[in-house]
Amino acid sequence: MQVPSQEAALRAPSQPRPVAMPVKPSLVGMTRQELRDSLAALDIPERELRMRVGQLWHWIYLRGARDFDVMTTIGKGLRARLADAYTLARPEVVTEQVSRDGTRKWLMRMPSTGPFDKGAEIECVYIPEVDRGTLCVSSQVGCTLNCSFCHTGTQKLVRNLTSAEIVAQVMVARDRLGDWPDESPPEGAFVPSDGGRFVTNIVLMGMGEPLYNFDNVKAAMDVVCDNEGLGIGRRRITLSTSGVVPMIARAGEEIGCMLAISLHAVRDDLRDVLVPLNKKYPIAELLEACRTYPGVSNAKRITFEYVMLKGVNDSEADARALVRLLKGIPAKINLIPFNPWPGTEYECSDWETIERFSQIVFDAGYASPVRTPRGRDILAACGQLKSETEKLRARARMMLESGIGAEGMFSAAE
Repeated sequence: MQVPSQEAALRAPSQPRPVAMPVKPSLVGMTRQELRDSLAALDIPERELRMRVGQLWHWIYLRGARDFDVMTTIGKGLRARLADAYTLARPEVVTEQVSRDGTRKWLMRMPSTGPFDKGAEIECVYIPEVDRGTLCVSSQVGCTLNCSFCHTGTQKLVRNLTSAEIVAQVMVARDRLGDWPDESPPEGAFVPSDGGRFVTNIVLMGMGEPLYNFDNVKAAMDVVCDNEGLGIGRRRITLSTSGVVPMIARAGEEIGCMLAISLHAVRDDLRDVLVPLNKKYPIAELLEACRTYPGVSNAKRITFEYVMLKGVNDSEADARALVRLLKGIPAKINLIPFNPWPGTEYECSDWETIERFSQIVFDAGYASPVRTPRGRDILAACGQLKSETEKLRARARMMLESGIGAEGMFSAAE
């Protein structure tokens, strides 16, 4: 069955039927200040707020509580009041796919944000290894960047995710993996076997450009890094950007995580095609922002991601040019075999070509690991994520909520 285009949907004479709003908000994903505000709304005395926030923080983010009744350090009366006003609901897992290599992909539906929003859908991927478990988190619904080799780039931006929705992806992953105290992973699941947590690393490499949703990403990572809760250190968080140059320094100063750059080309004319954002922030400006990234050093190297596209960017001359470009930047180059998706015009470079490219980079003194493709069979690999339902653009949805009809909405959106 063919899904109608967004334009056709906007021109349709009938308006979408309103979707019921959630009755109660969830505390899951909230910052400490948001939890404090939520408690204050229940008229909790000012002198108790700090203690109560700490209690909720412990149960939500350290213990993974799904029900207020398990919060035994909180009195029954307050637990009842909390349950009357709030929930501990997570996003709905619409589908879960498990790859042959143990990679897991979840299609999650967020709670509705308005009467015409069915709930934004995003994808989140878990990549397990023997000594670590990496969660690939989305920051937007869709993407604005239109990178020509990326499946996510074929989906229009719907909206930014809130900080709570970003944190909630980590919560869902730990729920599904049994990654809470006194819980166990699903039978047969591939998870780290070193005796530690199953989700150890976060990469902001899912759907969207995280630096175009900076405030929400920052707030979310503050929650994720808190040692009294989820406790994932900033050195175990990597933010990947296509090159939003003005925001790179802020990311280093205010988030303090590791940085990855989606480079993919050594010439502006080619990168303009592969990563159209390059037309606004060309390679020279991007690399200067990398050279001055706060805290960059041999101990905190910047990762440059380079997808290997057959006959496009994979020549030996490209490899030598890459080395020259990165001179003076503490860096490693992550070579990514292209992950195909339906309708793409690109092919993955031959393995011999990738090995030659890697050797040139390695001989120049840079680490040049070739990323092992993970989750290709479930479209969970790098560049393959895309939620499966079409939705109204945020502006269009707001106009509907304001009572403007479909035809008026379409013309205004143009």
